[in-house]
Amino acid sequence: QLQLVESGGGLVQPGGSLRLSCAASEFNLEDYDIAWFRQAPGKEREGVSVVTSGRNTIYADSVKGRFTISRDNAKNTVYLQMNSLNLEDTAVYYCAARHGPFLVSYWKMDDFYDVWGQGIQVTVSS
Repeated sequence: QLQLVESGGGLVQPGGSLRLSCAASEFNLEDYDIAWFRQAPGKEREGVSVVTSGRNTIYADSVKGRFTISRDNAKNTVYLQMNSLNLEDTAVYYCAARHGPFLVSYWKMDDFYDVWGQGIQVTVSS
């Protein structure tokens, strides 16, 4: 069974940093586009960033300049480095994988992805 497992979440103060990891089991991430989504309480899930199998990256405007997505194919893992965190970044973060042609117009759509992780909590609070 294809699985994604997120790690690295937790509690951090405003202005702090966290690095999330998304590790795959039973499949090779190298062939997949990997996205990070997040869902804050009372809000819809939103796309945060995506890295394609060709290592192209896209960021939501709300995180541009603060978050960096990267992939280490040797470790079968994708990372989301989050800096300058603020209260609005508090959410459950999910990683998702897609195999197939990448369509830039669709990257924020849930249905675009085939495999999802279980999610991990990130809380920014003083």
